[in-house]
Amino acid sequence: MSLGTKLRRDIESGPMIVAPGAYDCITAKLIEQAGYGAVYMSGGCTAAMLGFPDYGLTTMTEMVDNAGRIAGAVNVPVIADADTGFGNELNVTRTMREYELRGIAAIQIEDQGFPKRCGHLDGKEIVPLKEFLTRIRAAVAARRDPDTLIVARTDARSIAGFNESIDRLNAALDAGADVAFFEAQQSVQETEQIPRLIHGPCLLNVTRGGKSPVPDLRQVEDMGYRIAILPGLLLMHIIGSCRQILKEARDTRTHPVPLGDISIPEMWRVVGADGWDAVQAKYK
Repeated sequence: MSLGTKLRRDIESGPMIVAPGAYDCITAKLIEQAGYGAVYMSGGCTAAMLGFPDYGLTTMTEMVDNAGRIAGAVNVPVIADADTGFGNELNVTRTMREYELRGIAAIQIEDQGFPKRCGHLDGKEIVPLKEFLTRIRAAVAARRDPDTLIVARTDARSIAGFNESIDRLNAALDAGADVAFFEAQQSVQETEQIPRLIHGPCLLNVTRGGKSPVPDLRQVEDMGYRIAILPGLLLMHIIGSCRQILKEARDTRTHPVPLGDISIPEMWRVVGADGWDAVQAKYK
């Protein structure tokens, strides 16, 4: 069974999928080791890893290479952000093929103009519906495995309104998308309404400090969502932790105790040292 097939079956039945955001192999492995059934590769966090804000400054090659490294590091499905598809239908076609070649279970394509911006920032622009649907149709036609999922995301809420956002997502599902992603809803009431108005599986972005309310994940599942992503969860905590620990080291002139008091051997176990030790032991 491919990971795309597994993800599709998990969406169709069973509990809601919760996918924290990874931006490299270490964060992806930690997500898997914590027992989550899927990993979300955040485009914004990938940009941050490269030293950029989420302003559409990353290229398709940078994004797909990071997605491939993450997918190769874990044994659970990876849902990967592909921003706008990086151009017209030709670019979307290549983008779809490149992500699939790297073992991605689901690819996310949005209706922003290029370059795009973080969904919870001001100043976004969206393309006409016809252009958005062309992106979705191109992705559908380009996939080689019919079980690779296509997540259609709309950023239309702050530009064209709630109803237009719903219409865009339903049109994207009609065009062949598998999952609907309404970005930056503006109230709990809207969050509740979305799964009732969309005629297909819905994904919710749970992001603290953005434009949307942050409900309890149990409430999210009760509302009818099939996937919840937490794209910035780890990056936000890592930034905060790094600031705190660096200040402590500077102010005390000591090596602070790591959070969780992690030892050197445990640090390397996170990234698979035990498995590599087992390989080496075979040849001794």
